Parts: sequence; structure tokens; C-alpha cells
Amino acid sequence: MTEMNISEAHKPGARFTVLSSLARIGKYTLIRLITIGIAVVVGILLTIFIANWGGHMDEIKRARIWEEVAMAVLADEALRLMPLKERETIIREKVAIEKRRMGLERPFLVRTPGYLTSALTLNLGWAPTMTSPSGSRLVRLILTERLAATLVLFGTAQLLLFFITLFSALFLSRRYGSWLDKAIIALAPTSAAPGWFYGIFLILIFAIVLGILPFGRMVAAPPPLTVLGYALSLLEHLILPVLAIIIGGIFAGIYGLRTFFLIHSSEDYVEMAKARGLPSGMIERRYVLRPTLPPIIMSFALTLIGMWMGGIILETVFVWPGLGSLLFEAIGRGETPVIVGSAIVYAYLLAATLFIMDIVFALVDPRVKVGAERRV
Repeated sequence: MTEMNISEAHKPGARFTVLSSLARIGKYTLIRLITIGIAVVVGILLTIFIANWGGHMDEIKRARIWEEVAMAVLADEALRLMPLKERETIIREKVAIEKRRMGLERPFLVRTPGYLTSALTLNLGWAPTMTSPSGSRLVRLILTERLAATLVLFGTAQLLLFFITLFSALFLSRRYGSWLDKAIIALAPTSAAPGWFYGIFLILIFAIVLGILPFGRMVAAPPPLTVLGYALSLLEHLILPVLAIIIGGIFAGIYGLRTFFLIHSSEDYVEMAKARGLPSGMIERRYVLRPTLPPIIMSFALTLIGMWMGGIILETVFVWPGLGSLLFEAIGRGETPVIVGSAIVYAYLLAATLFIMDIVFALVDPRVKVGAERRV
């Protein structure tokens, strides 16, 4: 029997089926990459227009150049003592040089394709650092540094929140109507408040009143010199913002998944499994959890997308040096390259998340046929 199966696997028809499946998957993957890529390009292009106010930001930059050059000339005693016409000539020349350096001598629409190419490659030039405006760093380096901080905070919080809500909902679905189940239902409306709202109270209680936890920032100042000391300081500073995020979403998450599991627990195939005497753990894994994995994964993917966006207010409350606080500061300072760069990072992370979720759906849900041809 084994020899027959091996010989059948080497038949031309079997090889053709495998190649056809691979070609179908490759075609589907390519189409998804192209469509997601087009969406990313359109989104970045719109971001460029919005961040530049349709070109109005150029007028603000030109006015700022005139102001900075005039102040620099007046600060020079030798230039200040020159005749007015000569001084004005020098100011105009310096302004013209600065405009050429920044590319502001050309209309905004003419420069837009170049902006788009630079944005897609994250070649956004230099920007003043938020901690030291007198110095400058590459925008790409600023974004990379802040992205790592955001992933540490929101990655830790959202993963903990996801698994806590998942297993708690499974636990409650077995205890429908208990006092704990009723308590979770009663506490579900508390998730209407965002995490930063609870973060303010946590700071007041644990940082200001009790003084047992730091109120904000990523590590202590000055940072510990050893790796272990830095890791312990990071963990200590993570407690309050992570706890704020979890409190802000845990009860609604448990309530939603618990209701979802209760609905699927009443299906006929689950009742049949119970009648066969299968263990409750096996019934939960095979007949309740597995069929509900696709929507649960979609919910987690949406949570990840929210994580990529970062909590602008939450990071600001906890003085966390992530992408959210960076975007808030960049908007206030009018730093267009940083604003566009943050949107590009979000767009890339969103596109990667959606693409990976497509593949994961095909793996966990046998009903999804990747690249399958339509049947009439």
C-alpha cells in the first residue's frame, strides 16, 4: 500500500496538481502585495498633502526662513552697521540660498513626486531632536528609536491583554451565571474609558501618594550602566502604563469573547461531542476555540493595528518616548518630515499586519482557500 502511494505521488497528474496549487498561491500572494502596496502609496500621498496643508506649509517655512535669516543678520554687529539697502541685499541672498537648499523655490506640486519617493524610502532628511532642538538627527533614526519604545510598551500590554481576556473568557463560559460572570458583565462598561484615563489615577496612587513606582519615562535618569540594571529599570517603568492599558480593555474584551464562546458552545456539534463523553478541555480546544480562531485573530489583528498607531495621549501622560509622543511633539513644532515619517511607519506596519493575517487565516481556517478559483 505504501509503494502504491509513493508511485501515485510521482504520477504526472499529482505533480501538476502541486504545481497548480503553488502557482495559485503565488498569484494570490502577488495580487495581495500589489493591492496593499497601492493602498500604502495612496495613503502616503494623501499624508504628504495633509501634512503640507496642500502646500500652505511651504509659505510658513518661507516666512520662517526670512525671520531666521533677518535675526541672524541683525545679531552680527558688522552686518547691523551696514547701510539698510546693502543689509537687505544680503538678507535676500541668504534667503534665496536657504530656499534652494530646502527646495522651496519650486512649486509644491512639482516637488510632490520627489516627496513621495523620499517618503517611501524613509529618506526624509534631518529634523531637530525633541530633547535638544539645537541639534539634528536623521528622521529615519529618530523614527527607528521611537518605534522600538512603542513596540516594547504596546506589544507587551496588548499580548498580555489578549491572552488574559482569551483564557478568562473560556473560564467564564464554563461558569455562565456565576457571581464572577455577573461581576465581569457589570464591569464591562468601565472599558469605555481609555487607558490614559486610568493611567492618571495610577500615577496619582502609586507614584505620587505611595511613591513605590515611577510616574513615567522609559528608564531611570541617568540610565543604569549594566544590562541587568537597565532591564529591571525598564520593567519597573512598564508596570503603570501596561496596567493602564490592560484595565482600559480587559473587562469589555472578556465580556465579548465570553459571549462569543457561549454562542458557539450551544452548536449541535458541541452537544454531540459532550454526548460522546469527550473531556471538557478537548471540547473547548477542538469544538469551541478552533472554529472561533479566525474572528479572534481578526480581533487581535485590529488590536495590533491600534498598537502600531500608539497611544498619543497615553505616551504623553507617561512621558514615554514612543511614536505617539513623537507625533504629538512633531505636530506642535510643525516638523513635516517627522509627521510624514510616522504615518509611513504606521502604513508599513499596517500593510504587513494585514498581509500576515491573510496567511494566518488560511492556516487556521480550512474553509479559506488561498487563491482558489471560483466555482459556479
